[in-house]
Amino acid sequence: MTTLITRDELVASLGTVTILDALGATYHAQRHLPGALPLAPGEVAARAGELLPDLDAAIVTYCSNPSCPNSGQVADRLTALGYTNVRKYREGIEDWAEAGLPLE
Repeated sequence: MTTLITRDELVASLGTVTILDALGATYHAQRHLPGALPLAPGEVAARAGELLPDLDAAIVTYCSNPSCPNSGQVADRLTALGYTNVRKYREGIEDWAEAGLPLE
């Protein structure tokens, strides 16, 4: 099971973690957390090496809300590929936006 990260921890980590929007490119184009890169579950195997060359880098995945499975799926696939520092922002972009935090 992937370690969770809270909104406050993620805010404090901005700029030091790679944030992955697990909703995919279409949703990412509409809005996303600051600096987030789009990576849907079905793209992990093909794109992880290109987007995330450092297996030990701090990575956070998110999707829309706690009921969305995508962030967990991306996190699990990254862990299976050997990434060692993957966390999941379970509450997702809906929580982020409701808290009035910036979106791109």
